[in-house]
Amino acid sequence: MFVGFDYGTSNCAMAYVHSGQSRLIPLYKDNAFVPSTLYAFERSFIAEAIWQQLPDGDDKLLFAKSRSSLLGQSRAGKAEHSIANVREGLFFGQDAIEHYIAAPSEGYFIKSPKSFLGASGLRQQSVDFFEDVVAAMMLNVKIRAEEHLAQSITQAVIGRPVNFQGINAQHSNQQAQEILTAAGKRVGFKDIEFLFEPLAAGFDFETRLTENKRVLVVDIGGGTTDCSMVLMGPKHIQQLDRAQDFLGHTGERVGGNDFDIQFAQKLLMPEFGINSPLTTGLPMPVMPFVNAMAINDIGAQSDFYDLKTTHLLEKLMRETTEPLLLNRFLTMREGKHNFAVVREAEGGKISLSMQDDCAIDLSFIENGLLPVCTAAEFAEVSQSLLQKIAALITEAVTQASAQPDIVYLTGGSAKSPLIQRLIRSLFGEQIAIVDGDHFGSVAAGLGVWAGRVFR
Repeated sequence: MFVGFDYGTSNCAMAYVHSGQSRLIPLYKDNAFVPSTLYAFERSFIAEAIWQQLPDGDDKLLFAKSRSSLLGQSRAGKAEHSIANVREGLFFGQDAIEHYIAAPSEGYFIKSPKSFLGASGLRQQSVDFFEDVVAAMMLNVKIRAEEHLAQSITQAVIGRPVNFQGINAQHSNQQAQEILTAAGKRVGFKDIEFLFEPLAAGFDFETRLTENKRVLVVDIGGGTTDCSMVLMGPKHIQQLDRAQDFLGHTGERVGGNDFDIQFAQKLLMPEFGINSPLTTGLPMPVMPFVNAMAINDIGAQSDFYDLKTTHLLEKLMRETTEPLLLNRFLTMREGKHNFAVVREAEGGKISLSMQDDCAIDLSFIENGLLPVCTAAEFAEVSQSLLQKIAALITEAVTQASAQPDIVYLTGGSAKSPLIQRLIRSLFGEQIAIVDGDHFGSVAAGLGVWAGRVFR
């Protein structure tokens, strides 16, 4: 059986074709979406979970050889945690988030691994790690989908952004796609095709068009913004080769996660001492604070927890004029609460899309710590990100050498009033703006395309 698989930065979803329509597959009861998160009691449990489900043969032997150290550690880890099977120590989606919040310093937590796949300079050990993480998450979704469908899934169209990273895009895209392919094959997808996510979202929309239109698809997801100008409608929909219909493509790693991080850096880090002057008369170094909140950057996270940062913070603690604020930062670092702070920033971002101000609950750092942020403040600190998105949209239109008839806006972050106002400022009142299924349109479109390429 074939599916469309949206392995997203924020959420994962699958769709299949039933009675000629693409439908999302319920994964957790009636919920078709699972947050792109994983929590493991031990890092090694991830590798063993993949090894366990591989069929006997050369591939399983090669995997065991390349992960021999991890598999040995996993045996010891199971004994330490008194579990018989590593699956008892692996959690996904909301379960993973809840385990992380309950014990942030005890297990291994990863959020939005898709953000890291195209990172520059990954060593083979890191590539292997991401293959295992992606495979484990894919396997969780695949097993749940197969249980619902009562069929084995062997073919998949997987969505991908136009560019996984903005720097060295060609190498980045190749590396990321190879990791996704290796992970997909490892969990049992025999045939894998890829499709740009904005095109997938557009294909879902196209099934509802009764006239031929020039459609600008703007897909603002958790990790990337992708824009595609596409000719769509009854004249085009049945064509398997759509190359001549794609008039312009742009994409960059800027999405909802970046708005969360910007919120945390600019509006919350002042509560942790980022603006505190030093007794030397010098300003507080900002990089430890920036790195702490940059949870989608491998290098930043490594630097944040590095010994040199420990020494720097010890020095700053002696020099700061506001030790109580910096002590909060040390508490956050020691408890590995930086993911939780960004998560609260995400909640604040969502609240400020509906109200003028909100209190951010940071009581897990310090009792009664509830800084109040306003929608106006968030709009101000988001300007640089909005400008990047505006540039991507403008470039896609320029490549097409034509204005769109319709702007189709999708992706989880597209619901933001800031994005809605940006789109209207670029196109005025004359061009129709259509809101898609912000979370499900990519998966549904991938299902549509799977039905064409695998039929």
